[in-house]
Amino acid sequence: MPNSPISTPPDINDVKSAAERIAPYAVRTPLLESPHLNEIAGGRLLIKAEPLQRTGSFKFRGAFNTVSQLSAEERVGGVVAYSSGNHAQGVAAAAQLLGLPAIIIMPEDAPKTKIENTKSYGAEVILYDRNSGDREALGEEISRDRSASLIRPYDDSRIIAGQGTVGLEIAEQARERDASLDAALVCCGGGGLISGCATALVHDVPEVEIRAVEPEDFDDTARSLAAGKRLEVDPGGNSFCDALLSPRPGELTFEINRRLLAGGLTVSDAQVADAMRQAYSRLKLVVEPGGAVALAAALSGAFDCRGKTVAVVCSGGNVDAELFAQVLGGG
Repeated sequence: MPNSPISTPPDINDVKSAAERIAPYAVRTPLLESPHLNEIAGGRLLIKAEPLQRTGSFKFRGAFNTVSQLSAEERVGGVVAYSSGNHAQGVAAAAQLLGLPAIIIMPEDAPKTKIENTKSYGAEVILYDRNSGDREALGEEISRDRSASLIRPYDDSRIIAGQGTVGLEIAEQARERDASLDAALVCCGGGGLISGCATALVHDVPEVEIRAVEPEDFDDTARSLAAGKRLEVDPGGNSFCDALLSPRPGELTFEINRRLLAGGLTVSDAQVADAMRQAYSRLKLVVEPGGAVALAAALSGAFDCRGKTVAVVCSGGNVDAELFAQVLGGG
């Protein structure tokens, strides 16, 4: 029988169990600091470097935590997932490690590096038109036809718990530095990463202020948090943050985020590009557009970091070389 999502919000014990489960395979990524970036922000930025994670993004954490818990019956037909690229690579890599076939549905306009990397993990990649196609319907169809377990990108407690290990590590690494966190800025698409991070952080640092950061044309979480209900993005928006173009918050993720977050912030593509340049120049870190929005909020003043210690998650680094060169050149 194909895998069904777990729709009960995870707790801190689920996150800690996920940390143990993924420990032999995932990277405990560093918490980086730059005096120059601290000077720009006016506070202390502790930057979680998830581009250094296996597959180049935090998504491996949730993917492996979920796929590794599938029963023998759920593994028979392998796994299927839909993703713009980072969840795709995470699921493909997890399936390869566990000896399972993987079918990954990706938009035709996904970055070439994400498509090729997904294929390199042995996955079968099926491309679709994101403007006219329905990836969720396609995923359900393939799951039924091939008896493959559908691994959803964010609305599953196991995914959220896996992503929450980012927050767990941030809290541990901040303590190792005797740093008391005032706030945490986390990028947000469907909300899996920030809901998991919030679950871990509020347990360890109850007073921490946690804010979601999104591209300005894809501010569904910010508007949903303000309204107290799930809202969709306005049609016609555009952003080069390909990893964060979800049309609405997830059901389970929003249930968690509505309880735990202080609100949402938005940044422009220009501010994101500047953050990508700063991360490369000062941290020697390659960050993709969607992975740089939280850093953009800290450096642009969208979030006031003055006099605060702020954890900033740079969530991934899977960017095409041509686009990255263009950004570094000021384009």
